Amino acid sequence: MAIEGLDHVTLLAGDLARSVAFYERALGLRSGDRPPFGFPGAWLYLGAVPVVHLIGGRGSATGTGAIDHVAFRAAGLEATRRRLAADGIAFEERMVPGLGLHQVFVRDPDGVKIELNFAAAEASP
Repeated sequence: MAIEGLDHVTLLAGDLARSVAFYERALGLRSGDRPPFGFPGAWLYLGAVPVVHLIGGRGSATGTGAIDHVAFRAAGLEATRRRLAADGIAFEERMVPGLGLHQVFVRDPDGVKIELNFAAAEASP
């Protein structure tokens, strides 16, 4: 067996509708088809791939538990800053020394830390 890549991350959502709205607005993911499981949830897509699976109705883990954060490669740093600010979503930024990455960190409605990695050139004046 060889691991070929990350397929998706599954997160518990205390308020499913609120979490779906966060991932759509803040991260630009799109709600899409989901198999008819016997429990509430939502799949959020990046292009044709459902990368975030939300499970509702089981309560929230509140925070990230044993997971520190979920990271995405991203583009459009300035547009992301504007979108987050317009929605009143707090965020922090930092440069990764020696890697050419500019990071933006946000938290979803259940406290899960989301890391967005942009090319460092996007942060240049």
